[in-house]
Amino acid sequence: MADLFAGFESDTSTVAPPPPQDAPLADRLRPRTLDEVVGQEHLTGPDGAIGRMVAAGRLSSMILWGPPGTGKTTIARLLADAVGLRFAPISAVFSGVADLKKVFAEARDHARLGKRTLLFVDEIHRFNRAQQDGFLPYVEDGTVTLVGATTENPSFELNAALLSRAQVLILHRLGSTALEQLITRAEADVDRALPLDPSARDALIASADGDGRFLLNQVETLFSVALDAPLDPAGLSSFLQRRVAVYDKDREGHYNLISALHKSIRGSDPNAALYYLARMLTAGEEPLYLLRRLTRAAVEDVGLADPQALQQCLLAKEAYDFLGSPEGELAIAQACVYLATAPKSNAVYAAQKTAWRSARETGSLMPPANILNAPTKLMREIGYGKGYAYDHDAEDAFSGANYWPDELGPQRFYTPTERGFEKRIAERLAWWDERRHANQPRD
Repeated sequence: MADLFAGFESDTSTVAPPPPQDAPLADRLRPRTLDEVVGQEHLTGPDGAIGRMVAAGRLSSMILWGPPGTGKTTIARLLADAVGLRFAPISAVFSGVADLKKVFAEARDHARLGKRTLLFVDEIHRFNRAQQDGFLPYVEDGTVTLVGATTENPSFELNAALLSRAQVLILHRLGSTALEQLITRAEADVDRALPLDPSARDALIASADGDGRFLLNQVETLFSVALDAPLDPAGLSSFLQRRVAVYDKDREGHYNLISALHKSIRGSDPNAALYYLARMLTAGEEPLYLLRRLTRAAVEDVGLADPQALQQCLLAKEAYDFLGSPEGELAIAQACVYLATAPKSNAVYAAQKTAWRSARETGSLMPPANILNAPTKLMREIGYGKGYAYDHDAEDAFSGANYWPDELGPQRFYTPTERGFEKRIAERLAWWDERRHANQPRD
């Protein structure tokens, strides 16, 4: 374990020494002050949470939540420098209970000498619940100021008790302006221009997907070779390996994208729906999972406004089973566009929820006797089936009989919209209501 922590020794200095010239480019360009951090001005600026804490010279425990390569580790180190705290970093990937005990013991020893500790925990979400609880007494008594870093939603991954003692600060993925600043700094560091034409430069920034560390690694690769002429986008694509989309099927990114897909369909935006569908498929999502979610959208958000929506999804599933990937993905896209462009109704969805709630609340009420089956003589004698009206024998195949338990009375769960096919259903229900009302006995 000692070897694993060779790079995580406590740093008691207030300003880190500059890295050697042969260090990786990302290390050489690591900010030396909070003012040099790019893309997180909403936190580090004078009006940001971090800026205000530094100005006051006092830090509270915090969780830095953001995508990879956005500066979480750098900000933590600079925070310690800015307020004169001892910086003690650990990684949850490599740490166990013994390592945590050692860190807390060292922090107490330094506190007795008047030096407080900023404990930086990288990948803090990887600690289990019991380990997270172990931080609480040391945070509460001021032994450490905790700064945790995570790429996962703290609401799902961190204990409520720990979250209640720390402020969650959200770091943004780096935008094109911030990434361009990093390239400019890299060019100044090596004293030459990046060997790309303007279009390729834009393509490189887009490929970074907001990750500054990834961008600088790619820039360093480009600087490491001699090129006869600046690369265009096609040349850049063949020179650098394509970045794999950041997407974990069991993590928040998965749920964010499926939520965005479903809501784009509900909002009748076929282009946005196709975009999120493509994001998930190109990142390796299971096509059958997407087909299940599209089918759910068909019955939840389109419903009887267009009954063909459900059929389109089932046919897309059949086509995908037959064709496989990538050919069958066109059928998935077609179903997605159909749903997004179909008239919308959640009337059946709302009716189902209301009916289910009513069924739970009313328990085991008996249906009215007239619609009970009467296969035996005894059942007929006690009134089962008495007065049942066979609708096909009635005029227009509608008897207007009562089908509700006597203790409950008629309820209305389903109210169709005036959109698509449901408009015709609404007209039919209204006509039946008129006939039913006309058939009621008058006082």
